[in-house]
Amino acid sequence: MTTVEGEARRALARLGRALEKAARELEALRGALRHAEGEDFPADAYEEAHRRLAALEAFVDEEGERLREKILHAGGLEPGRVRRGAP
Repeated sequence: MTTVEGEARRALARLGRALEKAARELEALRGALRHAEGEDFPADAYEEAHRRLAALEAFVDEEGERLREKILHAGGLEPGRVRRGAP
């Protein structure tokens, strides 16, 4: 694997972990503010933020899959014919 491909994989992994952390922090904030604000809590805004994070996570997953396919193709393998864990 070339340095560029490796760096892209590492960047995708870092972004994925950052998004996971952002989702946990959003939930923590939601819980704290819901408790503090009661009925004044903007639940719809937090649902929208959660949907946006989920869209970003899906983007990272799609880019990861696209990168894996490119790496396999560059190595002369067909992405659909390679199984993980196969002997």
